[in-house]
Amino acid sequence: MDSLSQNSEIKLPTGKNLVLSSSPHLSTGANLRKIMGGVLIALIPAIIASGYFFGFRAIFIIVYTAFCCAAAEAVWCAFAGKPVWKNVGDLSAVLTGVLLALCLPVSIPLYVPPIGAILAIWLGKQVYGGLGNNPFNPALVARVGLLIALPAAMTLWIPSRGMMKNDYPERNKFFSTPDAVTSATPLGIAGTAEKIVDRSEKAQKNFDAIENNELLKRCFWGDRAGCLGETSVFALLIGYAILVLLNLINWRVPVIFIGTVAVFTAIINACFPGVTPGASFHILNGGLFLGAVFMATDMVTSPITGSGCVVFALGCGIVTSVIRIWGNYPEGVSFAILFMNAMVPLIDRWCGRRPFGYVRQRKESVK
Repeated sequence: MDSLSQNSEIKLPTGKNLVLSSSPHLSTGANLRKIMGGVLIALIPAIIASGYFFGFRAIFIIVYTAFCCAAAEAVWCAFAGKPVWKNVGDLSAVLTGVLLALCLPVSIPLYVPPIGAILAIWLGKQVYGGLGNNPFNPALVARVGLLIALPAAMTLWIPSRGMMKNDYPERNKFFSTPDAVTSATPLGIAGTAEKIVDRSEKAQKNFDAIENNELLKRCFWGDRAGCLGETSVFALLIGYAILVLLNLINWRVPVIFIGTVAVFTAIINACFPGVTPGASFHILNGGLFLGAVFMATDMVTSPITGSGCVVFALGCGIVTSVIRIWGNYPEGVSFAILFMNAMVPLIDRWCGRRPFGYVRQRKESVK
């Protein structure tokens, strides 16, 4: 050993050869642009479905809103002295714009997306310091802000292509004109229906008009009124599979979120069938799949631990169900996710893992 140490000289790297970096030291090669691009790829089925059911204007609204969000990001970075092309080029603003557009009806006036872009990018993200520092999902911040400020524009629902052909055959020639015919969403009908708090025959049949196999089948494929991205559950399931295969989300969050809504609404429906429809109706209608798959799984605004994600998803499901059944709004996904976003710091604190080698010290008993 002594001879080895005498004949060999240990050389440490110096200067440029000495690389200092923070953890993690093992990298997967993924970067922000690749992650955002992967999520955009997963949204393609929902975008195609929106174009099929609502026509060319749906695609235009999506592209237009994405452009507005990218422009809002560029303007903020220019005035804040940040590199414009670097921030716009990571595709985070584009993704926010696409998600925001999928939360809008096809009838939305063209002055609304720029307002939504300012709310999402400036108020929802940049005011906190940019991507990675925002506590709330930017697209949902914009959607809730627009829903409160412009409720008439945000709730003008247009029938889908299939509804125009089957339910409004005499108005089919007006399909190319978005404001020709309006329609209520199934959740809107359920929310305004009389709540019968008993188990009478009338209560049993209270939601027969909107809760039947034919309507549920149409809701699964997307042939109903609603926002651009919440209509087709089938398209969103394809997006969910893509995200899981690309390892971009925690697969448990959507499953627990949707499962909690199913269990909660099933229990209430079993006890009081005249108060709310059953679980199948609730999971196939509204923005549940869009919010659970693409917004509740946001890496920045969701918990960092596995147990924390479970608590987060359970909370989202419970709050969504409560708002849908007893709230003033027929839909509660956006409010539920934003509420649980605010709870994430506490969830991370409660569900934080014990450091390796840490031994909890016991308090000495006082004699």
